[in-house]
Amino acid sequence: MKPMKVGLLGIGTVGSGTYEVLNRNQEEIERRAGRHIHIAMVADLDTTRAKSLVSSDCVVVSDAKEVIAHPDIDIVVELIGGYGIAFELVMAAIESGKHVVTANKALLAMHGTEIFEAAHRKGVMVAFEASVAGGIPIIKALREGLTANRIEWIAGIINGTTNFILSQMREKNWSFQQALEAAQALGYAEADPTFDIEGIDAAHKASIMAAIAFGIQIPFQKAYVEGITQLQSQDIRFAEQLGYRIKLLGIAKQTQAGIELRIHPCLVPSKSIIANVEGAMNAVMVQADAVGTTLYYGKGAGGEPTASAIIADLVDITRLHSADPLNRVPFLAYQPQSMRDLAILPVDQIVTAYYLRLGVADQAGVLASVTGLLAEFSISIDAMLQQPSHAKEERTELIILTHQCLESSMNAALKKIQALPTVIEPIVRIRKEELI
Repeated sequence: MKPMKVGLLGIGTVGSGTYEVLNRNQEEIERRAGRHIHIAMVADLDTTRAKSLVSSDCVVVSDAKEVIAHPDIDIVVELIGGYGIAFELVMAAIESGKHVVTANKALLAMHGTEIFEAAHRKGVMVAFEASVAGGIPIIKALREGLTANRIEWIAGIINGTTNFILSQMREKNWSFQQALEAAQALGYAEADPTFDIEGIDAAHKASIMAAIAFGIQIPFQKAYVEGITQLQSQDIRFAEQLGYRIKLLGIAKQTQAGIELRIHPCLVPSKSIIANVEGAMNAVMVQADAVGTTLYYGKGAGGEPTASAIIADLVDITRLHSADPLNRVPFLAYQPQSMRDLAILPVDQIVTAYYLRLGVADQAGVLASVTGLLAEFSISIDAMLQQPSHAKEERTELIILTHQCLESSMNAALKKIQALPTVIEPIVRIRKEELI
């Protein structure tokens, strides 16, 4: 049978990993796909480097449009990144009748609706397993493996850079800045780490998972996003004393009121599996009605782990290449006519529990004032920790864990508590999830 010919757009870390793994495991891959898969063309601005990475039977060009225009190319793999030229090239590939594989979560978060609509019209496939959590097959699990279930919530550590930073802050009692510099030195963080540390990368991924889980259009623009730049090592220590660890989580939850989609630091029980995901590893928990809780763990980035997901997509496309487009797995799991328009809740309408740290004057009546204001808004206390007073400064710190409440109620309570003359520092508030 004629081989499936693939064109790579970009042969950096992931592209070279894809080429290497496909060649190394070609026999096993062909046995599974039922057909030879051959990377026939590569487009990269650095053609000299690209030629050094591929064999002589692979054509190397500097212009990605040459790959898209070539009549023999069946599948285009987009590994350029971003959502400028990458969007133009993906749309051009679809218009040319070529299937597309991408690892580009930002592109899908921003333009997924347009891309999928165009692909549906042309009868081609767009596969994107590598866009979320690297080599972990979470997209396939959500889209196919859990298809019998009503998915209730997803909670994931889906950015390895921030997880590495938080692990270092906890293990070594480092400041955020110290841990970030270590991540950059090891290559886990970019020179400009904004997308990672501000939670944007995780928001791209959580938005894609939410769309598949709940049958909605990709809701990135409506996500609540909060990064880790304001976290302090003392809060990580206090959380540990109370039996919790702090992780940056992407959370998507279906409630009667609508969909919660939020990315923020979160206290999770230290005995939970997800709390013990350390370093640059990723993990996603999914709660569904029939199967209960499932966990997906592994490397969320890197050349070969991401290549594993890309090649799995190539195999899927090869198997389904000749199938009737109506009988293929829908891009976002649900049939296009069955997608729903559910409300994405503003953050002040979510329900969760909280960690609060208050720097207060060390005098009588302070605790009663604080707890009284929390009670005024029907916020109950789960646990409390009071640090020894600073004799010279005549101040102390109260650490409070609350039960679940509406975020708008917590906002109103904190506004009143912050106004107390005995509360002498800005209140630190971190959300808490038990994940059960």
